Amino acid sequence: MSAHFHQLADAVLAGTPATPADALAVLRADDAELMSVVAAAARLRRAHFGNAVKVNYLVNLKSGLCQENCNYCSQALGSSAPILKYSWLSEAETLAQAGAGLGGGASRVCLVASGRGPSTRDIDKVVEVVGALKREHPGVEVCACLGLLKEGQAERLKDAGVDAYNHNINTAESHHDNIVQTHTYADRVDTVEKAKGARISPCSGLIAGLGETDEQLVEALFALRDLESDSIPVNFLMPFDGTPFENTWELSPTRCVKILAMARFVCPDREIRIAGGREMHLRSLQSIALHVANSIFLGDYLTSEGQAAEADLEMIRDSGFVVQGSEEDLAQRAADPVIRRRGAGTDLLPNA
Repeated sequence: MSAHFHQLADAVLAGTPATPADALAVLRADDAELMSVVAAAARLRRAHFGNAVKVNYLVNLKSGLCQENCNYCSQALGSSAPILKYSWLSEAETLAQAGAGLGGGASRVCLVASGRGPSTRDIDKVVEVVGALKREHPGVEVCACLGLLKEGQAERLKDAGVDAYNHNINTAESHHDNIVQTHTYADRVDTVEKAKGARISPCSGLIAGLGETDEQLVEALFALRDLESDSIPVNFLMPFDGTPFENTWELSPTRCVKILAMARFVCPDREIRIAGGREMHLRSLQSIALHVANSIFLGDYLTSEGQAAEADLEMIRDSGFVVQGSEEDLAQRAADPVIRRRGAGTDLLPNA
C-alpha cells in the first residue's frame, strides 16, 4: 500500500486531481502506513511551498457574547464555558496585541470578532484599526474574521487594506444542521463568495471531530476545493466544558495527521494551516504534521491558550523548516539574475 500513496503523489504532481476515493484511502490508511502517507504528501508540500512555514497570529477583538448557537464554540449562545468575555478592544490594545505576534515571527495577523456578523459601526472600527496596523507594519498581511457579511461590507474591508477574509464552512453541508441551527451552510458559503467577489483572498476551513463520518470529512474538503479557498485552516475540536460537545474525544494524533495529509492531496497548492486544537490532539506529532501542512498559528487562540510561541518557533527550526519571510527564508531563495553590463558589446573588460 505504501507505493500507492507515492503513485497518488505522482499523479497529483502531474496534474491529475485526487478523487474522493483517493481521499478516503488516505484517511483510512493503517497507522503502520502513517509515515508513507506523510512522505508522499510531503512531496506535494515541498513542491509548492518548499521548506517555509507561514506563521499567523490571532487577535480576538471581541470575545464571547455571541448570539449564534454553534455547538462546538465556547463563545456561542448557551455556552457556559468560563472564557474571557469583553467588547471591542481599543485601537491601541489591538496594535499592541498584533505587534506581539509580528515580533514573534508572524507575517499575517487575523483580526477576529465574535457575533453573527458585523454592523456598519463594526466595519468602521475594523477599517480604522486595519489602517493603523498597516501604517505601523507596512508589510503585514491582515485577515479579518467577523462573521456573516452583508452587501458592500467586503468591498469596504478590501478598500481598507484587508488581504484575506476567514469564514470557515466548518463541516460538510450534510452535517451542518447537526452542529448549528441559527444560520445555514448556504449562509457561510455566501460570505466566502462575497469575499471573493471583492477580490479578498478567501480563507475557509473545517473542524474535525464533530461527529462527522469519514465521507463527510471528504465532502467538506472537496467543498473547500470547489470554493477555491486559498487558505484552509484545519481545526481539531476542543471540547470545552459548558458546550454541547464537552467530553467529545474522537481524534487521535495519527488520525489528525491523516486528515492534514488528505487535505494536502485534495488541495495540493493551497495553504494548509494547522489551527485550533493542534497541541491537544497532535501532541508529539506536531512536528510530523509540518511535513504535510505549511502554516500554523503562533501562540494562543481565541479563547484557549496554545503552547509558548518560542516552543512553536523551536519546533519549526528543529524540524528543518524556516519561518516564511524570515532572514533564513529570504537567504535561501535564489537571487534575481544579474544583467551583464561588461564584456562583449561593451567597452568594459569581461569577467574572466
